[in-house]
Amino acid sequence: MAAVGPPQQQVRMAPQQVWAALEVALRVPCLYIIDAIFNSYYDSSQSRFCIALQIFLRLLGIFISSIVLILSQRSLFKFYMYSSAFLLAATSVLVNYYASLHIDFYGAYNTSAFGIELLPQKGPSLWMALIVLQLTFGIGYITLLQIHSIYSQLIILDLLVPIIGLITELPLHIRETLVFTSSLILALNTVLVLAVKFKWFYYSTRYVYLLVRHMYRIYGLQLLMEDTWKRIRFPDILRVFWLTRITAQATVLVYILRMANETDSFFISWDDFWDLICNLIISGCDSTLTVLGMSAVISSVAHYLGLGILAFIGSTEEDDRRLGFVAPVLFFILALQTGLSGLRPEERLIRLSRNMCLLLTAVLHFIHGMTDPVLMSLSASHVSSFRRHFPVLFVSACLFILPVLLSYVLWHHYALNTWLFAVTAFCVELCLKVIVSLTVYTLFMIDGYYNVLWEKLDDYVYYVRSTGNIIEFIFGVVMFGNGAYTMMFESGSKIRACMMCLHAYFNIYLQAKNGWKTFMNRRTAVKKINSLPEIKGSRLQEIDDVCAICYHEFTTSARITPCNHYFHALCLRKWLYIQDTCPMCHQKVYIEDDIKDNSNISNNNGFIAPNENPEEAIREAAAESDRELNEDDSTDCDDDVQRERNGVIQHTGTAAEEFINDDTD
Repeated sequence: MAAVGPPQQQVRMAPQQVWAALEVALRVPCLYIIDAIFNSYYDSSQSRFCIALQIFLRLLGIFISSIVLILSQRSLFKFYMYSSAFLLAATSVLVNYYASLHIDFYGAYNTSAFGIELLPQKGPSLWMALIVLQLTFGIGYITLLQIHSIYSQLIILDLLVPIIGLITELPLHIRETLVFTSSLILALNTVLVLAVKFKWFYYSTRYVYLLVRHMYRIYGLQLLMEDTWKRIRFPDILRVFWLTRITAQATVLVYILRMANETDSFFISWDDFWDLICNLIISGCDSTLTVLGMSAVISSVAHYLGLGILAFIGSTEEDDRRLGFVAPVLFFILALQTGLSGLRPEERLIRLSRNMCLLLTAVLHFIHGMTDPVLMSLSASHVSSFRRHFPVLFVSACLFILPVLLSYVLWHHYALNTWLFAVTAFCVELCLKVIVSLTVYTLFMIDGYYNVLWEKLDDYVYYVRSTGNIIEFIFGVVMFGNGAYTMMFESGSKIRACMMCLHAYFNIYLQAKNGWKTFMNRRTAVKKINSLPEIKGSRLQEIDDVCAICYHEFTTSARITPCNHYFHALCLRKWLYIQDTCPMCHQKVYIEDDIKDNSNISNNNGFIAPNENPEEAIREAAAESDRELNEDDSTDCDDDVQRERNGVIQHTGTAAEEFINDDTD
């Protein structure tokens, strides 16, 4: 069977995309209803029964809208088919009632507010228009409800009976009876259809309930919510909801401005345009749902921004594609922390601009986290192509210039407060991060240019990064103090307190803990290296081999392990950061007891130096083999004892492995 070509795949995927877009569009009205319910107010001076009834109706509306929002695609389409059919039936009844009781067919002239004639003026033309309209409503009704029997013809005839009464000029009370009878028959048919469909509705509801319960028991609540979030495409629904809401508001505001200025031009002045933008921004975050919609739009913008930067710097890391997730979450947390939707309009605009400045600095920090590994990779791999280095260096330069410009503009227009102090601290911290990255990049580039082993390179890199980490830790402590002051004296809230606790744990405690662990690991590695014997000069020339870690020759010195293998001190120290075994034979490198200076030095290929005794080396190897055999025999004899110890040894090994993994991270 031939493979499907790209054009055929696109043709097949087009209907799926259309159905997916239609599904998203059909879920959006549910958000409009929920948002309208949350933003509605009720009069507290009414009786308790009226207030309780209003609360019950609101909760019922939210519940039904939420159920419709999470329906499957098939159930959603059926729901809208039935809803559209009932809407057509109600519209047909209203048209019959209005035409039979309120229209003068010999002087009828109905116009709208825009001066457009809705119906013809003379009687016969009006009858024909009403007949066509009722036929359209009837055909749509029976098509959506899938009525394929003789009842469909009776339904259409039922809708036309009031029009026949108009044509024959029956008395008014008879026409009222015909309209009432037609409406009653249509209502009874609707109830009958619902009764027939109730069986399908019951089994569908039961199937969904059992499926949800099964998924909850197996996967838990979190995975169930994540699956529902992805299945209904909730971020896309939020984006469409927010954009359509803003578009409708912009259309109304532009129409009001044109009416106020008494002009027919589509262009408005700059001042009016700026006021329009401010009003749209204020109304775009006046509720929790609109804040979620704005977060979804920010997510889309941040996602494509991150993809563009990754493509520009040439990174292929999958973890760097999280900018579209981090930015909206941070924006939503800032909105909840500052109570954005509950502020007055003028305060909301100011608070939103401040939150966007904080969000911008956070996005710049994340972009630095994307560019730093690429910068280190290019410098460590000694790539000489300028076209590969320029994009990363350009982004790094922008990450240094943009915070400086932002701080300058903010300090030029605002007085010092806790918010400005936080933004400035984030900007300074980002500039220091960029300086640290560029400094390390320069050190690696110098090392690659001279093409010799620079044993002090690792120390210099460690000193530079440690200095940057210490400064970042100090900034974290200062920001914690700034947040504590804000919470105590300006705007305290539970969300702010939770965020401060998270900041204290992740950015202060864990950072200090990891920094201290790195320092102790490095100190321990240096202690291990210094405990190993070192050879230089003529003894080093007798070894005709390279370091088994970096594959470079020995020029100045080499360190010898207890298993008689030798390496560069710098290479072995990096290895000891990960594990305390020889890279060649995996024996223990560091022994707490006194380490004897072995004169028997063998190279990494098993060659013995000329000044050594081969027979003595052979006897030592035979003795070592005998000891290993004796240990194996004793192990076989003590299986019961060792079986009890294995649990402890395995636990210790697992803990050591986790410690090694932590060091590696």
